[in-house]
Amino acid sequence: MIIKQPLHQPLDERIRAHCKQAGGWLPFDAFMALALYDPQDGYYSGHRPKLGLMPQSGSDFVTAPEMSALFGQTLAAQVAQALEHTGTREVWEFGAGSGALALQLLGALGEAVERYTIVDVSGSLQVRQQALLQRFGTKVRWLSALPDTISGVVVGNEVLDAMPVKLLARSGGVWHERGVATPQLTDSQTQGWAWADRPTTLRPPLGIEGTHDYVTEVHPQAEAFVRTLADKLERGAVLLLDYGFPEAEYYHPQRHMGTLVCHQSHQMDADPLSDVGAKDITAHVNFTGVALAAQEAGLQVLGYTSQGRFLLNCGLAQLMEQADLPTSAQAAKLVMEHEMGELFKVLALCVGEPWPALGFAAGDRTHTL
Repeated sequence: MIIKQPLHQPLDERIRAHCKQAGGWLPFDAFMALALYDPQDGYYSGHRPKLGLMPQSGSDFVTAPEMSALFGQTLAAQVAQALEHTGTREVWEFGAGSGALALQLLGALGEAVERYTIVDVSGSLQVRQQALLQRFGTKVRWLSALPDTISGVVVGNEVLDAMPVKLLARSGGVWHERGVATPQLTDSQTQGWAWADRPTTLRPPLGIEGTHDYVTEVHPQAEAFVRTLADKLERGAVLLLDYGFPEAEYYHPQRHMGTLVCHQSHQMDADPLSDVGAKDITAHVNFTGVALAAQEAGLQVLGYTSQGRFLLNCGLAQLMEQADLPTSAQAAKLVMEHEMGELFKVLALCVGEPWPALGFAAGDRTHTL
């Protein structure tokens, strides 16, 4: 049993209260939800910058819009096509982070967008977004929850990876759900968090060959999110950009330690039970599960490919040719295989019959889902 020390006492006490109420054991997705989204002390409620190019800014990680403004300008080509094809004039961005992507899309799309709606549960990030986007006035609005119906183009850049996941662990050939407990220790020790496994009927969506010990994630919240979108989206399309794999790669027998990682000061670690509330916790996306959930709820798959191929299809190379050398060099990281180009994927969904989407004109990988 590995014991990790809590960092933020108020958050720690609230998680302990939840754990006690649940009988002394919390499934990991419940722990992750509290660590990230507790409204008072969760990671995304804090006022540290979180997103930025360098750790000197106090940030923990960087996303594509902070890396290069050409990301949003290129993505805008696909958004513009989707707006025109669906006859809509509103963009909905989930989890807008620093606001950099909204700034880039609004600047590139111009009058093609009548309203830009940001749905973000982080109050501190909303303040940052509002300061950055104030020049757009009432064209931009913020919501903390979805209305009954929506129309338009939905954009989610690195949203799915931040949704709480369940952990499954196979040990000695028996599957367990991995959760978090607070062990009772002697007075000379400090009480901390500990992993605790319980037998479960839950299984990964694919059988894992072999008998070796294996840890992985399943994603009920991400799949529920796309089902909710499908239920509310009357007309439009959905663009989801994130790091992850199709199912066969995600649950490969050799991926025996799962994908769960933490980000703090631009360093990665695999220890979500330490510095709780002070660092990001994330897992890669199972794009097959997301696509299937969307289809079952009534959406259609427009395309699926690597971020690198998607951005090149949308004209990034041409924008790089027109840019100065530093700008072009930075943007190249978006498409290089050893940077963001291959690990990051793009999944597009739509209401009604699929149509030829610009970003998937070449290199579509839908058949791999």
